[in-house]
Amino acid sequence: MASVLPASNTSMRSDRNTYVGKSFVHVKNPYLDSMDEDVLYHLDLGTKTHNLPEMFGDVKFVCVGGSPNRMKAFALFMHKELRLTDSEEDIKDICAGTDRYCMYKIGPVLSISHGMGIPSISIMLHELIKLLYHARCSDVIIIRIGTSGGIGIAPGSVVITDEAVDSFFKPRFEQVILDNIVTRSTELDKELAEEIFNCSKEISNFPTLIGHTMCTYDFYEGQGRLDGALCSFSREKGLDYLKRAYNAGIRNIEMESTVFAAMCRLCGLKAAVVCVTLLNRLECDQINSPHDVLVEYQKRPQLLISKFIKQRLGLCDQTS
Repeated sequence: MASVLPASNTSMRSDRNTYVGKSFVHVKNPYLDSMDEDVLYHLDLGTKTHNLPEMFGDVKFVCVGGSPNRMKAFALFMHKELRLTDSEEDIKDICAGTDRYCMYKIGPVLSISHGMGIPSISIMLHELIKLLYHARCSDVIIIRIGTSGGIGIAPGSVVITDEAVDSFFKPRFEQVILDNIVTRSTELDKELAEEIFNCSKEISNFPTLIGHTMCTYDFYEGQGRLDGALCSFSREKGLDYLKRAYNAGIRNIEMESTVFAAMCRLCGLKAAVVCVTLLNRLECDQINSPHDVLVEYQKRPQLLISKFIKQRLGLCDQTS
């Protein structure tokens, strides 16, 4: 487990008057300042039990993805790519005290799982953003790397999201707060998307494109699938919906991007979504590619983001 402070230590909250400005992570909650302690329950961390600035203050890149195994694999891959001197055996799950999420720190890179769907990633993001805030992190870039269903593009294509849209093709995230619906913008950093896309031009192994990403609350009916336990529409209506999505500029579908974009934007984090497609939804509903093919597909966003991070760190001339 990561270093723990003596019980007598006071809260490790940052100096709110000092750490302001666009380069620092913001929280939009006036009540946090009055709390004696902030327990990040689902991450097994806290402001009194852990020295968050010491543990995480140098973080510049946060990469999040659904699967714990995939994010551990990404951490090990980044350790190799950054050529760090410590042993791979030293890469431990910082959240080992909970079974909700996993977290690994590799130099200035944090690799975290977020589970599946908007509720799961939302909980993780609340606590991650507070973690970065308490740790006094600055100039942080956060990137979701994951899998998705493609629309009108070949399986294995990597989509860099320029706009996260809901099931009505609108760039918004609707959050129910108490008994009100609050609508938030899902605008992502376009310069960051272009920078990542430019990195992809040096990788010839797979196609990469920029396009809209649709975020749904469901994997089956919500994505127009015919193969769930329930299906309340015809094959023709489902295909028509997907074709309309394609005509609206949508190139892939997943289940986290709108809340991810909305929360990162509100808290001053430059954010990007980079997902590989596992199938073309205009052709089929089920993912039936061989396991080894799917494993290779899932490595593609990792390879691209690794290249981006190394370029940002001035390590672009290094090869694995």
